[in-house]
Amino acid sequence: MTCAACASSVETILQYTDGVKSAAVNFATNTVQVEYDESTSPEKLNEALTDIGYGLVIGSKDIQETVQEEQEKKYQSVKKQTMGAALLTLPVFVLGMFFMDWVPGRWISMILSIPVLFFFGKNFYLNAWKQARHGKANMDTLVALSTGIAFIFSVFNTLFPEFWYQRGIHPHVYFEAATVIIVFISFGKMLEEKAISQTGTALKKLIGLQPKTLTRIQNGKTQEIKIEEVKVGDRILIKPGEKIPVDGKVLEGSSYLDESMISGEPVPVEKKTGDSVFAGTINQKGSLEIEAEKVGASTLLSQIVQRVQEAQGSKAPVQKLVDKIAGIFVPVVIGIAMLTFGIWMIWGDENAVSHALLAAVSVLVIACPCALGLATPTAIMVGVGKGAENNILIRDAESLELGHKVNAIILDKTGTITEGKPTVGSLKWADGSGQLAVGSHYEVSSKQSIVSSGSANHLPLTTHYLQILYTLESKSEHPLAEAVVRHLKEENVEATSLDHFESITARGVKGCKDGKSFFAGNLKLLQENGISIPVNLEETSNNWSSQAQTVIWFADQENALAILGIQDQLKPSSKSAISKLQKSGVEVYMLTGDNQQTAAAVAKEVGISDFRAEVMPSDKSEFVKRLQEQGKVVAMVGDGINDSEALAQADVSIAMGHGSDIAMDVAKITLITSDLEKIPQAFHLSHLTVNGIKQNLFWAFIYNLIGIPIAAGVLYPINGFLLDPMIAGGAMAFSSVSVVLNSLRLKNSKI
Repeated sequence: MTCAACASSVETILQYTDGVKSAAVNFATNTVQVEYDESTSPEKLNEALTDIGYGLVIGSKDIQETVQEEQEKKYQSVKKQTMGAALLTLPVFVLGMFFMDWVPGRWISMILSIPVLFFFGKNFYLNAWKQARHGKANMDTLVALSTGIAFIFSVFNTLFPEFWYQRGIHPHVYFEAATVIIVFISFGKMLEEKAISQTGTALKKLIGLQPKTLTRIQNGKTQEIKIEEVKVGDRILIKPGEKIPVDGKVLEGSSYLDESMISGEPVPVEKKTGDSVFAGTINQKGSLEIEAEKVGASTLLSQIVQRVQEAQGSKAPVQKLVDKIAGIFVPVVIGIAMLTFGIWMIWGDENAVSHALLAAVSVLVIACPCALGLATPTAIMVGVGKGAENNILIRDAESLELGHKVNAIILDKTGTITEGKPTVGSLKWADGSGQLAVGSHYEVSSKQSIVSSGSANHLPLTTHYLQILYTLESKSEHPLAEAVVRHLKEENVEATSLDHFESITARGVKGCKDGKSFFAGNLKLLQENGISIPVNLEETSNNWSSQAQTVIWFADQENALAILGIQDQLKPSSKSAISKLQKSGVEVYMLTGDNQQTAAAVAKEVGISDFRAEVMPSDKSEFVKRLQEQGKVVAMVGDGINDSEALAQADVSIAMGHGSDIAMDVAKITLITSDLEKIPQAFHLSHLTVNGIKQNLFWAFIYNLIGIPIAAGVLYPINGFLLDPMIAGGAMAFSSVSVVLNSLRLKNSKI
């Protein structure tokens, strides 16, 4: 299928086929979902479609895999056609431009043009014929007519030049005009197919999140089986580092799971007996035994895949303004050419036949869709290039066209507004100091508060404590421990040896050094071990918690020594970018899988009044739909697998460059720098590009408005001027150049 009209035709034919109850075509994924009874079969459906030039690929392979293969085949086919046409067109172009009066050159051009038009460019003629059979016309119709008539006219002039010489006219050939048009438009089709062949990669990667095999436990023995063989109720062993294959609950063991594909949050979640787990999430360090509760298409991951498919398919491609105009323009041009021929035949002089032919061909050549066809792609090409220069990668024209219309934008929190990486934001000692003070010297008084000794003869006590904390956290399996280790390493803290180490599930870690116990973990760890907590640390801890920081306590066996605040830092540009969007009239929303307290703190800091917390992937896409139903043009900005549904549903989808491959594959725009300031820039670039397209179309039509009547011969009765088709070809080329030059002006614009 090459356009939305094709999809509509396929759907209609199938719906009217005997035995079919319903048929729904997904143009984006090149698939059709058909409900039919026993009186028909896929083979019969294929026969019905073959009659109108389409067909079904029927096989035992996975549908997505088959679609990928077919799209790749189509792209390679169009690529070969374009390259073949270009190679043969080059000598035709050189002969037509520089050796136009060399007679053998005409014969060479004719021979080389035949495969360009009727082998490499045959699809234009086939598609034009299909449209004509249904009483429709599009760009293919104009391409087929103008190139076909220019070719036939040139062949006639090559075979029978004396026809014109007898009438006092010097015959010209237009093989180069016909072949160059085929090459230009084939190149555009090749770029289009390249984009289409890549649309399925996001789904492929999403499907790839589910492992192909798993380890099932039966009668105490383990056995590796294919994912298709697993049943509800099966007991499954999950080893460290493995992906969870199904939705289920933990029967035995404890571990931390990376659930960022669901929540978007970078901090892994603790799982113990009775907790739920989801397919596609990643087990980190411990082993788990789980019971399968949902398998196959009913898992959360499969539902995400399905909804991404539906969202991609529900948006038929925007019917390009050029195609709409072409639908009216093509029949009008054909009508004018026929009218021109008729008028000349009736009221022409003794050369009526030759004048009628020349004028009709001139009309078709001068109205050739080059300028019209180039109006959109050249502006888009320059716009995409301008975006790339500014670290904005734009994958399709639709996003560039829609960007300036966006009036509602949804931002994910983690990794979009924030850095998406837990870091140590604050550290406070029991004496109230907030510095690491690694280079200073401290000792512990009888009250266990830390005071400076000024002595340099022994290892500073703060350094000693930091080394213990560093060693404890480096042995910990907790994800937040990595943030502490990274921070202390940056402060040049070194590890020390411990006499004993143990990990306490859901609490933290404990270690012994020189006969003394030390603890690092949460508040419950200290309370359960009867450790004294200073009032100032307790107050600071409560204050940090309200600011969306996670607090880690460090203590010896008697007293709390220090607390560390772990936070996800805001990106430096977030606040100003959001302010710019709001000032330009765009409503800004924030959606996050994080808790209400953290979401509120971040939203307040960046100036967003409308936010939702603890949302699931499906909630995000539903929220996008709700805004769309209110008539808003919605942009979604995200960086995780959990954002992919909403990205697919949104009118304009933007992924952060450091995000998941899946988010970047689904999104049509990727910001390389992950700087939110690039979003208002992308919208302004869209505004400039759309203006460029409108100007190009204006000039293309003004040219046609003036050129077509002159080509038809309106000046002949006044001053005897009749446009030669060759001059018409030159004028057509000039109009194309003017459109390209206008598009190139965008290169110097500031965004």
